Formats: sequence, C-alpha cells, structure tokens
Amino acid sequence: MRFQILGPAKVQAEDGREVVLGGPRVRALLVLLALRAGRIVPAEQLVDDLYGTRPPEGISNALQSQVSRLRRALGKDLVEFHPAGYRLAADPSQVDAHRFEKLAADGRQALGSGDARTAAAVLREALDLWHGAPLSDAPLAGAAAARLEELRLAAVEDRVQADLALGRHRDLVAELRQLITAHPLRERLRAQLMRALYGSGRQAEALTAYEEGRRILDEELGVEPGAEMTAAHLAVLRADPALGGAQEGVTRLGLRSQLTSFVGRADDLERLGTLLDSARLVTLIGPGGAGKTRLATEAAERTPGDVCFVELAPVADATGLVRAVLAALGIRDAPVAGPGRPAPAPRERLVAALADRKLLLVLDNCEHLVAAAAELADELLAVCPALRVLATSREALAITGESLVPVPPLRLPPPGVPDPLDYPAVRLFADRAAAVRQDFAVEGADLELIVGICRALDGLPLAIELAAARLRTLTLADVAERLGDRFRLLTRGSRTALPRHQTLRAVVDWSWDLLDAGEQRLARRLTVFVGGGRVEAAERVSGGGPGTEDVLTSLAEKSLVELVDGRFRMLETIRAYGAERLAEAGELDATLAAHAAYCLELATEADARLRTRDQLPWLARLDEESDDLHAAIRWVGETGQIELALRLISRMSCYWWMRGHRVVSAQLANLVLDTMGERPPEGLEEEYAACVLTASADGRASADLARRRELLAAGLYEYRLPFRVEFLTMLMPLFTGPPAGYRPADVAPPPGMLLSPWTRALTSLGTAFVHHAYDQLDEAAERFEQALADFTAIGERWGCMLALGGLQDLRFERRDYAGAIALADRAMALSQELGASADAAENLCRRTDSVLCLGDLDEAEAGYLRAAEQARRIGAPDTLAWAHFGLGEVAAKRGRAEAARAYLEQALTECPEGWYAVVDTRARIHLALGRLDLAAGDTDAAWDRFATALGEAQRTFKQLSRPAIDGLAATAEARGDGEIAKLLRTLTPREALELAEKPSATGQ
Repeated sequence: MRFQILGPAKVQAEDGREVVLGGPRVRALLVLLALRAGRIVPAEQLVDDLYGTRPPEGISNALQSQVSRLRRALGKDLVEFHPAGYRLAADPSQVDAHRFEKLAADGRQALGSGDARTAAAVLREALDLWHGAPLSDAPLAGAAAARLEELRLAAVEDRVQADLALGRHRDLVAELRQLITAHPLRERLRAQLMRALYGSGRQAEALTAYEEGRRILDEELGVEPGAEMTAAHLAVLRADPALGGAQEGVTRLGLRSQLTSFVGRADDLERLGTLLDSARLVTLIGPGGAGKTRLATEAAERTPGDVCFVELAPVADATGLVRAVLAALGIRDAPVAGPGRPAPAPRERLVAALADRKLLLVLDNCEHLVAAAAELADELLAVCPALRVLATSREALAITGESLVPVPPLRLPPPGVPDPLDYPAVRLFADRAAAVRQDFAVEGADLELIVGICRALDGLPLAIELAAARLRTLTLADVAERLGDRFRLLTRGSRTALPRHQTLRAVVDWSWDLLDAGEQRLARRLTVFVGGGRVEAAERVSGGGPGTEDVLTSLAEKSLVELVDGRFRMLETIRAYGAERLAEAGELDATLAAHAAYCLELATEADARLRTRDQLPWLARLDEESDDLHAAIRWVGETGQIELALRLISRMSCYWWMRGHRVVSAQLANLVLDTMGERPPEGLEEEYAACVLTASADGRASADLARRRELLAAGLYEYRLPFRVEFLTMLMPLFTGPPAGYRPADVAPPPGMLLSPWTRALTSLGTAFVHHAYDQLDEAAERFEQALADFTAIGERWGCMLALGGLQDLRFERRDYAGAIALADRAMALSQELGASADAAENLCRRTDSVLCLGDLDEAEAGYLRAAEQARRIGAPDTLAWAHFGLGEVAAKRGRAEAARAYLEQALTECPEGWYAVVDTRARIHLALGRLDLAAGDTDAAWDRFATALGEAQRTFKQLSRPAIDGLAATAEARGDGEIAKLLRTLTPREALELAEKPSATGQ
C-alpha cells in the first residue's frame, strides 16, 4: 500500500484503487501513525494529537474505536496493537512524507557533489509527492506539519540551485518572483532571483532585486542582508563569470518562444538532457503528433551553448537539406565564382562553418529525407568534433553512434484511478481547454468525458490539442460523441502551424504517403485487428506470406505500428485512417472474413488446451487476443454468419467462464441469438446450447432467452456424453440442474464409453455434487477426492479448484470450520493463479462462511464486502447474492434486524432466475428471512418463508430440508399450535411440504 499525508490523507492499494478511510478522526489517526510508520506511537501521544488537551470521557474506548475503524479499512495486519501503543506495520518508504525526506536528502547530496542534473531530477521527484497542505487531516499535529513545510521550501531552493547550475536562468525568474512574494524574508530565494535575472541578461533588474530585499529586511527586522545575498550582489556588480549567465556569443538560431505550457514530459526532458551531455547524435522517434518537435525545442532551450534549429518539413530533396541548414545558420550565399576561383559547394561551406564550432544542431522532421539526413549527419559529426546533432523523425537515421529516444503518446489513466489529472494526457487537455474557454472547469462527469476523449485519441498530444480547440464552439459531450469521425472533427489547428499539423488527417497523410505500395497494403489490412496481434496472425490475415514480417518491421521503424515482443499494435488514429483506405481498396469484407477464420482457428486450438496442464499460457494468450476474438464474433453475428458465430461462442465459453467474463460473454452470445430462430442449425446443436447458456451468464434474461432455456431444458435428454463441445459438460448442469429424480448412479457414464481425461474427472465431480445434494457426505467426499486426483493428474487447476470447493463445503457441513478455511485458502490460491475472478469471489464467500461460524464478525463482514465488490465488478450475480446473504447474517448476529433484512432482500433480488446453481442460495436466504420474521412476531410471513425454503431444498441440497422443517415447527409453536409443531418433526420433507402448503396449516 501507499500512504499519502502530504495533503489530504489517501491510501492506495497495490492495484491503484483508493481505500475508503472513513471519518475525520480515522483519517487523523492514519496520519499520526503514518508519520511514524514502522514505529510504536504511544497511546497518550495519539490522544493528545487527536483530541488536544480536553479529551472526551472514556478516551481509551474512543481511541480503540477509531483504531478498529482504521483496521477495518486497511486490514487488521497493518495496524498493530502493542502494550506501549499502536504501530502502522508499513515500511517508511510506503509513506510519501518519508519518501520525500529521503529524496530531498539525496538531491541535496547530489547538489553538494556537483551533480546538478541528478539533483534537479531527484528533487523534482520529491516535490511531486506533495498534493496539498501536509498533515491537513491532523490539525493538532502543527509542529510536524511546520517541519515538513520547512523541508519542502528548502527542497525547492535546492532544486532552483540545481536548475541555475544547469543554465535554466530564464525559466526560473517567474517562479522565483512568486516564491519571494510568499516568503519575502527568505534571503536564499532573493539571492537565487538575482542570479537568475543576471543569467537572463537582466543585470539592472538583478541589482534592483537586491535593493528591494535589503529594504524589506531593514523595515521588517532591522537587519542587513546576510552573507549569501551580499555575495550574490557583489558577483552581479563584478559580472562574475561564476554566475553562469549572460554569456557572450551564445546564439539561439531558429528557436521560437513557445506560447503554450509544456505539459507531461518533464521526465522525458530530464533523460534527454542527460543523453545530450554524453551522446553526439540523438534521434527522437515516434508517430506523427506525438510531440517530438516540442520536446526537441524544450531540450534545445535548456541546453547551454549555441543552438541552431532547422525545420526540414518544407525541404524537398538532399540539396535543399544542406541549403536549409546553411540558411538556419545565417550563412549567406557563396561569392560569385571567377577565373581560377570556383564557387565552393554548399556542403563544403557547411563543413567549413561548423568545423570548429561548439553547437547543438537540431534537424526537425527528417522522415521524408531520412537517407539524406543520415548521410549529412554522419559526415558533419565525423569532421566537426564539437558538433552535436538532435534529430526528430518518424524513423531512425540508422547510422553508427545514434542514440534513439522513443517519444510515445502521453500516459493515460488506467480505469478506476482516483485522480485522472495526475496523468499527462488529461492534464494537457485540461490546460488547452482552459485556454480556449475561460469558464472551463474539470469536475464530475466532465472528467470522465475528458478521459474518454484522451483514450480515444491514444494520448497523442496533437490530437488532444485539436480536440480541446473544438471547445470554442462545441460542448465537451459533443466532442466526445463526434470522435467516431475524428478526421472531420479535428480540423481546426493553429493557422501558423505547419500545414500537416493543422488537421489530424494531414498528420497521418504525411506518414502514409511515405510508405511504398506493399507497406500501404499491409498497413490497411492490419486495421481489422482491434488489439494488435502476433506476426503469424498478420501473415495469415493479410495474405502477405513469409515476407510479411519484413514489411511489418519496416512499418514499425516508420512509427506506423508498434512492435514489441513479437506483437504489433496500431494507434487508434492510424487504425481509423487505414480502415478508410481498406474500404476504398474494396478489401474490407475479404480481410474481415480472413480475420474471423483466423480467430476461429485460434479459439479452437486454445479451447483444447485450456483443460490441460498448458492452461496458464493459453489463458494468457486468449487474454492477449480477446479484443480481436470479440470483434470477430460481433462481425460474424452482425453479418448473419450464424454457424461461424456459434462455433466461435462455443470455443470461447470455457475461457470466459474461467476468467469470470460474465457480462461481455453474455452480451456477445445474446447478439448472436438475436439474429437467429429458436432452433439451432443442423449439426450445431451443442454449439447452440453453449451459446444459450453463455447468454445467461450475467443473470439477466429476456423473455426470448428464457424461452430458449426452457426449450433447451425440455430437450435435455437429447444431449449425451461425450459432448463435442466439451465444456458443455460443465455448463449444462450448472444452469439446468439434474432432471427430476436424478440419482448419483445416473451420472456415471456407461461402461466402455470413451471419455477424455477432463470429462471423466468432471463426471466424478458431478457425481460428488449429487451425493452431496442427497446428504450422502461420505460418498461425496470420496468422489470429490477422486475428482481432485484426476484433475491433478492432468494438471488442470480450475477443476482442482472446483473439487477443493466441494471438499470445503463438506467440512463446513460437518462444522470443521478450521479445516474448511484451509481448503478454501487452497482453492483461493488456485483461483488467483488462474486469474479466475468469479471463482476467487466465490471462494472468498466460502471461506468467509466459516469465519462467520467461528464468531469473528469483523473479519466476516470485511470478507463479504470484498467478495461483493469483486462480484459486482465482474457482473457475477450469483456470487453477489451470496455475499449480500452473508452480510445479512452478520447483521443479524449483531442484532441489527433492519440492516439484516435489507441485505437479505437485496440478495434475493440478485439471485438469477433459471439458474440451478443458485437454488441453494435462494433457499438459505428464505431461511434467514423466516428467522427474522419469526423474531419480529410475523408468523404468517415466517411460515411462507420456511415453506418456500423447504420447496427449494427439494430441488437441491436435501440437508436444507431439516432447518426449514424446524423453522415451520417453531412458527407453529409461536402460534400456540403445538400439535402441528410436533407433527412436522415426524414427517419426511415431502410430507412436511404438503402440510405447509395446506391453507389450514398456514393459519390463513
């Protein structure tokens, strides 16, 4: 976990999720413990810092109450009790305040040793940790807050000193004036302002700054300036070279002052500055609109010494390249040749001009002249030893000694982060939007729209700036809605920008026109891949054959695709442009068909491996390819290719179920069903059944889907082992349950039937569940153990997890709660290894049931809450109902009847209709509600609840019949009808149900 106390208190879990802390006292307690992370804080000190000099009555209980709330929020292992006080069991490096102090000390040490660049980078990192007033949630910890504020100001001064040493005088003047306004008596800041002004060529202003500071010190304190401020004054008067500014002869040719702020690439700028100190040729490469030119400009501005910036976009050929560099250097045309005096060639004049000159030469936009630019850079660097070259291009110059710096799009916030403005893409949009709309504010739903816009535009700075510019005439919602036609929308760039930077289409046109015919053909065909893919996929779908890899590499070198670890990916903007070209070429349908065929082959191969010891790498492979597999299903469904769609759905069902992708799988399956009738195509009955059951996975069923399920259940007898669609062996009983009167012996396959190892193991598992339903616990345990051994033998972790869950249920039935927890922990470990999110939530519910029975209500409540959150996130209504049922039981044990009823009623509504797997959950909920009704004196409602639970028990676990009958008997006794109560306890479950449903027995 990460703890933030340099501002409002926040805690981030390992997955980036913000932990909900609670009220102000809990937040204050966290701040006080985090301030001394890893150390014991005496209870007396906590009381003083929480309540001041007048604590309330019963202060020990009050403090313990706040500690308990904090432990519930963070986990009890993180907040430890000791006889001497309390301790936050976290490393100090997990707390931003401690991390800040360490970084500030490291930066100061680097500054003292003369390493200004490292000092500046480290100190910036330290200061970036601040997000408000320190310890703001602990108002009584004023002394500690003041100490941190002083450390922060000292770190700012150290960082300014490092920037001065790096020659950044001009950039510091405005910041230093603002700091001095806030801290007018701070002499070090005043001395730094004088140095910054002098280094910017403003000697008179530097002397004025001294006089102003001298006057303030005299008026406020009656003292003269100290040694540091006096030394700076004398240095300015003497024009001391040690001040490092106002250098003679320094030129900045071709560099334009920027009108907008530089957002989001501070770290890249630091790394580039370090690289320019050691490398003579550095090339910034990346897609069009990524911000290469701006980054190069900012780096050149911060580079000490002479700089010449050459814009190559208007240059047409190699001859024009040399002339453009000469012109940028201000070198006039050669003198006219005369007899015996030939005019020197442009290249010779350029070499002569740069031979002994110490200069950074920036060659911007080399991609259309890449060979000529490479040749010129190579020649100049060879004969001009003091020259350095910084190039920008969409592909590398590819010469010896070149250092490449990729310039990717700006970082985007992942889903669910607490503050998207921490990410540069969102900050850039907000900054540029505020420039065109003075009333623009980032808040609420607008922030979600901004994140969506930035994500749709791949984080490309130019595209984001063009989108923000449209806010002059459009609302934020309008911009987001119109991004489907991004090339028409994003057309209003700066009038003074290069033509290819004024519209998004022009940016991509420039790159596309530099491709040869083969590269364009492959690039447009790759646009059918939604999430990218492997090289072999590109070969198959594009029809390019063995040479595809070379062309793909060329596209990567030209920044049209990213190629990482054997996978290619296109930015969405380039993909949208290529898709237009694919349609124009008349190749769209054929390429999409090839893509769908490839996806079916991949899904078929993967499905066969998911139920073997190879399942982990194949689950990971399908994770990689899931976007494309889903896109293929949508396309074949929307185009009416029903047979292909059913095959794809059936091959993906096992993966979806293992990974817990309930919502997306149900949406895709329903999309396919909506395009077909109630009867499956001949020969695809099993594929159709898998599709119907997958469509039910999220618990929501339309009338059409319910009808399809009824027909499927009615024809259950037609389905016989072994299934061609092997995972149907699992899906079918999960939804439909066994036919009426089904017995354990009915599950066993006929002798001699050839079954796969996985189907045979699953058959043992199914037999175990039927034994369990009939309360035959010993036989169930034997079959669960057999299934576990069979799944283990074939290395199938998911099946092992199911078998462990069954064994855990048996331990729970036998009240061996410690043993049940141990088995649940094994099952949870497997679910985490598999990334089986739905099963992880279900196993957590199983474990928490035992925790509840052991009486630990706090841990049980926390467990059910975590399970509910996981189930809600993935759309698993069955597990969500289980978790809310558990929370209802916790509330009931605490005597909170209203809260218990609310949870239980909610759980009942969440139980999916038509799922056999939730019948037992529904029965347990009715039992719990019946107990609440009985305790409240509502015997009619209690009778109905217990009767309903008894009826549900006949369809599933028979052992639930006994508590239902006991509830009916207790209700009869509460009515004063002892005879009915006594009779009920002598009846079989079916006889008791018949009695419960008679009007005379219900009291009606």
